[in-house]
Amino acid sequence: MAAINVNPTRMELTRLKKRLVTARRGHKLLKDKRDELMRQFLDLVRENKVLRERVEYGIAEANKSFVVARSVMQDETIDTALLLPSYQMSLEVGTKNVMSVDIPTFKAKGKSAGASDIFSYSFAFTSGDLDSAVEELSGLLPEMIRLAEAEKSAQMLAAEIEKTRRRVNALEHVMIPQYEQTIKMIAMKLEENERSATARLMKVKDMMLEKVMEAKKSS
Repeated sequence: MAAINVNPTRMELTRLKKRLVTARRGHKLLKDKRDELMRQFLDLVRENKVLRERVEYGIAEANKSFVVARSVMQDETIDTALLLPSYQMSLEVGTKNVMSVDIPTFKAKGKSAGASDIFSYSFAFTSGDLDSAVEELSGLLPEMIRLAEAEKSAQMLAAEIEKTRRRVNALEHVMIPQYEQTIKMIAMKLEENERSATARLMKVKDMMLEKVMEAKKSS
């Protein structure tokens, strides 16, 4: 790893040592964040798998009921029965912070006088299979909303995990080695300068001693 191009001074050495300490601390914090994001992500993936299987199974069952209903009812009758739904629902959208990631939260609220209000038609002219299909889809709605929330949250966490992983790798394989190499280079250069200065001082001392000895001899 190539060292950073800086002046080999003690001030620069102190500054780089402080940066190295900060980089190592940041590396540890980012690794902890990445690990926690992975744990949260895997929990969401497992929940998502279970929800998707339930929703897909429920939709398949509802479709079977619709197919049977269409076989015994006219298309115009089914279209008229489902034309004006009486059940109203609102969706509250919020956010939840998970390791600095704002993931969405969905909360559905139904506006209905009773459980039977999910049926917007009279039972006199419709098939029981249509009732089953509508009831199955109505029961699936909360799980479908939770599935949408889990899938979107998993996508956002996956993107944040990738971003955090890149930062961890940059610190671990680029910045920290560069700081370490530069600090080592500066330390070696300063030691070399100190040895050179010591050698010069010893030489000056020897020269001064020689002059003193010559002065004593001449006197």
